[in-house]
Amino acid sequence: MIRTCSLLVALLFFAAVPAHAKSERGFVSLFDGKSLKGWTLLGKKGDGYYVKDGMIVCAKGGGGNLLTDRQYADFILRLEFRLEEGSNNGIGIRAPMTDKQIAYYGMELQVIDDYSSKYGKLQPWQFHGSIYNIVPAKVGALKPAGEWNEQEITCDGRHIKVKLNGKVIVDADLNEITDHTVLNKHPGMFRDRGHIGFLGHNDYVEFRNIRIKELPVARVDNKPPKGFKALFDGHSLDGWQGLVLDPPKREKLELLEWAKLQIAADDVARENWRIVDGALVYVGKKFDNLCTTREYGNFELLVDWKIPANSDSGIYLRGTPQVQIWDKPEGSGALWNNKKAGNKPLKRADYFVGEWNRFRIVMLDDKVTIHLNDDLVVYDGKAAGIPLENYWEPGKPIYPWGAIELQAHTTPVHFKNIFIRELP
Repeated sequence: MIRTCSLLVALLFFAAVPAHAKSERGFVSLFDGKSLKGWTLLGKKGDGYYVKDGMIVCAKGGGGNLLTDRQYADFILRLEFRLEEGSNNGIGIRAPMTDKQIAYYGMELQVIDDYSSKYGKLQPWQFHGSIYNIVPAKVGALKPAGEWNEQEITCDGRHIKVKLNGKVIVDADLNEITDHTVLNKHPGMFRDRGHIGFLGHNDYVEFRNIRIKELPVARVDNKPPKGFKALFDGHSLDGWQGLVLDPPKREKLELLEWAKLQIAADDVARENWRIVDGALVYVGKKFDNLCTTREYGNFELLVDWKIPANSDSGIYLRGTPQVQIWDKPEGSGALWNNKKAGNKPLKRADYFVGEWNRFRIVMLDDKVTIHLNDDLVVYDGKAAGIPLENYWEPGKPIYPWGAIELQAHTTPVHFKNIFIRELP
């Protein structure tokens, strides 16, 4: 009898385990089923969100951005949702903590009853599961309004994959998105990490069983991420040279004169730019900029940097100054030499002096968008970056091509993890 009862208990236990439990190893819940602890609501509309019967509910006529307090980089997110007829919401990924439109400042995956006649003719990138305004989803996997759907979202670097009710509806490499209009409108698609959230649009939607598995992110110094090339190998000055004059003056040089000046500049570079623990370090006391031997046009550039107290430096794009690096209250990232367009950062995003910071700089045509430590610091908010002005020849357009320069400004500065992804 005891053996029979034990067997019965075991059978009942395994029968109670959800069918998906075998693939749930490593997942943790983002929702305790009772409260919105661990979540923050910004831009609340109407009744916002509330908890009911183990669900997070977006109130009818309400919403806002309900975001996790924690940030996530690479992960697998699983959840269930149920729509009413005509419901519309969104799932934010790698989002900043903001009440702004996360479809642009982060990324938004559509949650929408795209069967509803109320929407008329949707754009391909508006159907359920689409990365809004960026990547369209395959249709047909969504269940009718009133039924529960299961969704899985995988973010692995720039690879975004969405499964709906067991079917893959999005399988995208964001590095393949090169349309300048899309890139300018969506600075958030470049973010490495951010918050996860529900983005209410005044419609009733229910969410439950929200769980996440973080994926390991291996970052090896001076080894480029997928789609990028390293401009610095961590142990030599290969691909770099000393700076010879400014662009207009160089153009006037005879070839032999230029060669002589280049030899002298390279000698100075070898003397004043040292490799220390896998970083490029300026140890001189002057203005001996180091520049790439190649020229670049449109690109996404990653650069890690750190400075001691009171130091000053910067990065030149297409040979034009400069994305500011310094120890000042307003913070780094500004297009310091702009006279007409914006030349101050949107916010201070620097870490403490002596810590490593990361720039993500996107140069498209004549405009620049900049993230510092995953905070957007240079952007005009109107679907474009800030124009980079021609410092050397005011009034003329910025040069279409030019070197990337690391500025020496009499004080120490460290650089590493200098990676570039060229764009058409």
